[in-house]
Amino acid sequence: QVQLVESGGGLVQPGGSLRLSCAASGSIFRVNTMGWYRQAPGKERELVATITRGDSTNYADSVKGRFTISRDNAKSTVYLQMNNLKPEDTAVYYCNVNVNYRSLWGQGTQVTVSS
Repeated sequence: QVQLVESGGGLVQPGGSLRLSCAASGSIFRVNTMGWYRQAPGKERELVATITRGDSTNYADSVKGRFTISRDNAKSTVYLQMNNLKPEDTAVYYCNVNVNYRSLWGQGTQVTVSS
């Protein structure tokens, strides 16, 4: 069994920063694309950013220039550095990782941007 554990959410003022982490653990023999998605109240889940095994990245237009996705393959961990946060970034953030050719979701972590 493989599990994903997220951390790093919280309450931050507009313009602030947060760093999310998502670590995979268990019987892992291959980790492919890793990514972050978010879901705001009353809205559908949307893609935030992805990073491939070869470190190619893709970002939603709304976060380009403010968020940075990265990964540590030795730790099977993906990170999301979020800078210059805005109230519209408020959502539950979920990691999604292709582990052993299966798509797995984290439990979600709340990010609230408010003064």
